[in-house]
Amino acid sequence: MGPNPAASPEVRVAEIIRAAGSWAREAPPALAPAITAVTLRLAEMIADQRHYRVDPGAVGTEADHLDRIAEALRSEAVTRGLAAELEGLAEMELRTTGAWAAVPAAQAEWAAVAVDFLTARALRLTGPDRPDLYWADDVVAGVTASIRAILGVDELHARTEAQFQGMRRGAADQEVEGP
Repeated sequence: MGPNPAASPEVRVAEIIRAAGSWAREAPPALAPAITAVTLRLAEMIADQRHYRVDPGAVGTEADHLDRIAEALRSEAVTRGLAAELEGLAEMELRTTGAWAAVPAAQAEWAAVAVDFLTARALRLTGPDRPDLYWADDVVAGVTASIRAILGVDELHARTEAQFQGMRRGAADQEVEGP
């Protein structure tokens, strides 16, 4: 069962923050702010559907709901206490284009930046607190899966793609049938 589409952006943001906390509990406490920053930034990018929607002028759609979540994730109330981590991440990350939501290569590049960011933070730790080398890969993959499930974007994208395929098929059928 997918996420409740009627849930308010505040509910979704709370779920994302809980997911960040869950992933942070699996790591040394010193890495919790970095994990939270990565989670919030990734969630913001996944939720930002402005460049993916079929009808950019539509109001009240699922994409609009996701855009409101993206806006809420950027708010001071959510990012309080994470400025240094978010700035550090911003220095490393690509300046994503509007194609981020739809272009797998851009998503993979950002995931690599997030892994590098978390790895750099982990390398500051010593002894038994330092996670293994593949820890950051696992966290970024897990956070990505968690966010996509919380937001239900996979279902939205599947419906959007199906709509585009139907539009293309209809145009092709008209050309074959002729006048």
